[in-house]
Amino acid sequence: MLWRAALRLEGFDTVEAGDGIEALRILEQRTPDLVVLDLGLPILDGLSIQQELAAQAISREIPVVIVTGSSDDLTDVDVSCILRKPFTVDELVRTIRRCMHLGAPGAGS
Repeated sequence: MLWRAALRLEGFDTVEAGDGIEALRILEQRTPDLVVLDLGLPILDGLSIQQELAAQAISREIPVVIVTGSSDDLTDVDVSCILRKPFTVDELVRTIRRCMHLGAPGAGS
């Protein structure tokens, strides 16, 4: 995927999941510094994964960047950042850096 290659060029270590179930499996095995989560994942959607992350003590403090092509109102989704498609790789990198700095919503409280 283009995002993964671009993020690696920017110095980020990346792991990619092809669907929501695989994403949860990966997240059980490692705790990332940040999750870029596409809401349109097959099998298990991104909102379900975000809810699972928020429900677990070990993962609730991981910043999450939601990526979506939807124009739905996501103000009730408790994530660090939302990035709407289409976007450039530079916008993705800037958003990731900003959200890593911000941390997860409610982290440390």
